[in-house]
This record gives sequence, C-alpha cells and structure tokens, in this order.
Amino acid sequence: MEKYKPPYSLTEEMLILSGSISEKLGKLDVYKNLDSKPHLRRNNRIESIHSSLKIEANSLSIGEVRDVIDGRLVLGPEREIQEVKNAYKAYEMIKEIDPYNLDDLKKVHGVMEHMLEPEAGSFRKGDEGVFDGEKCIFIAQPAKLVSGLMADLFNWMNENKSIVHPLILSAVFHYEFVFIHPFSDGNGRTARFWHTAILTKWNPVFEYIPIESQIEKFQDDYYRAIADCHVNGESNVFIVFMLEQVDIVLDEVISQIRKSDEGVSDYVKRLLDAMAFEVPYSTVVLMEMLGLKSRETFRKNYLDPALSAGLVVRTIPDKPNSKNQRYIKK
Repeated sequence: MEKYKPPYSLTEEMLILSGSISEKLGKLDVYKNLDSKPHLRRNNRIESIHSSLKIEANSLSIGEVRDVIDGRLVLGPEREIQEVKNAYKAYEMIKEIDPYNLDDLKKVHGVMEHMLEPEAGSFRKGDEGVFDGEKCIFIAQPAKLVSGLMADLFNWMNENKSIVHPLILSAVFHYEFVFIHPFSDGNGRTARFWHTAILTKWNPVFEYIPIESQIEKFQDDYYRAIADCHVNGESNVFIVFMLEQVDIVLDEVISQIRKSDEGVSDYVKRLLDAMAFEVPYSTVVLMEMLGLKSRETFRKNYLDPALSAGLVVRTIPDKPNSKNQRYIKK
C-alpha cells in the first residue's frame, strides 16, 4: 500500500518567503529573542489568543481577554469567557507538548474545549460540514475515516520532519487538519495553535509571535485560501498564504522591539513593553502593571516622555485631565 503524502509541491515563491522569514528571525536573535521583554511576550500571547478566538466569533475585546486571564471580573457570555480561560491554559502548555505526537494533540483539544464540548479530546463521531449562514462551504471527511487520516498525517510528519522545513510542514499540517476536520468543535483554534506549536519546536521565539493576529486581519483571505486548496486538490495556495503572514508579522514584532529599544529611556521602554497595541489604559492600571506607587514618578519618568515622543496618545486629547482619560500605545 502506498504511503500517505499530503498533496503539495515546493515553488520558488515558497523558497523566497522562507528565506525572508529566516533572515528576519536572525534580526530577532540580535534583539535577544524577546527574552528581556516579558511584557511584550505577554502582550503578544494575549493578542494571539484574542485573535484566534475572534476568528471563531468570540466577541470579547482584547482588554476583556486580558482581564479574564488576569482573573478580573468580566461581564460577557459565559461560554466566551471559558474559551479564553481554556485557550490561555493551552498556550501555557506549548513548550511541554510534542507537536509530532497525536495523543498530545488530543490532550490540547481537551484543554481547549474543557466545559464547552462533551467530546473534548476525542475525534468526532458524526459527520460535519462548514457553513456560511445556510450555505455549505465544505463537507468534512466521514467520521469513520478520521482516526486513520489523522494517524496518516502524524506518521507523515514524523517521517519527514527532518526533511521538510518546519515553515512548510506546519502550513501543510494546518491545511490537512482543517480538511480532515477531526473534532466536532474547536478545529480552527486547534489548527492555529498546532501551527504555532510546530514552529515553536523549531525556533522557541515563535511561542510569542502572534501569527493568529495576522490571520485574523486577513480572515477572508485565510478562508479563501483554504477553499481554493479544496478545489485545487493541493495545499500550495495555503502554504504561500501562511508564509506571507509569518513574514509580515515578523516585521511587526521587529518594529515593536525597535520602538521599545531606540531613542527612549529605560522607563519609557518598560511602559511600552507593558502596553498592548490598541488597548486603552487608565493611569491606575498602568501604575499597577509597572508596580509603581507614586503618581508623580509615573508621570515624570514614564508617561510624559512617552506622550512627548508620540509613542503613547490620550483618548481624550482636548481634556488631558479628564477622569475618563485613557492612554493608547501607537
């Protein structure tokens, strides 16, 4: 019997993108792989979780996601709050799991779907389809084939992980996983998590690279690439799409680090590392995040220099002393 091999072929475009990504990873090495920036790492982790869940129609804002993770009270749909808790727990496991182990995949899915899905951690027993409203976009493989197809996929990965570059292998896995649709729920978020897990095994910096946020920005293109692959019978379009997103998000991370490193004081660097993009913060919250007690010290050393440099802006610029004033990192 012929061994299973996912249908795809290497192209010049894939090789060029892979080279660009490797070059940018080298630049991140210069910036110490985020090791010295715990706040930036945490912000990117939260951004990954928020974006991956938002793709699946979770309505919580990134600020609310942060509050759930920090144990603060959030008024929102109970299921969506549980999704955040589960996703955070799963992402905290990313260094512990073996992305080439099928049992670990089931374990992570069990965490992702804890208290949400009765079959959490088990392959689906019924047939599934992907719908856009009432329109059926895709009929998944029959349930009776799922176990064998997933075993074939993991066998292929284990036999080829030293031959196929992880940038390519992770994208192939992502598409094949979506095509098989092995679980009754949570397939998208699990696929995106596992993509990151494979890349993290190759280069630990990917643990804190928010690839999911880049996918969320181009969500329609993401689904279109998947649909095109269904039609073409191979995953080339999706591989290129994912390589493009990884390439772009590395630019953003390098820019984040440069902004926090160049031309500003260590105080401002700490402030910028603590703040996520597009999240409004009050003075009290920022001081709490930085472990500061003195409001005067915070304003003089942290906030005012950041405002003067244009790195942080007020949400109510015409009323700087408003009690409702918030600050956003640019």
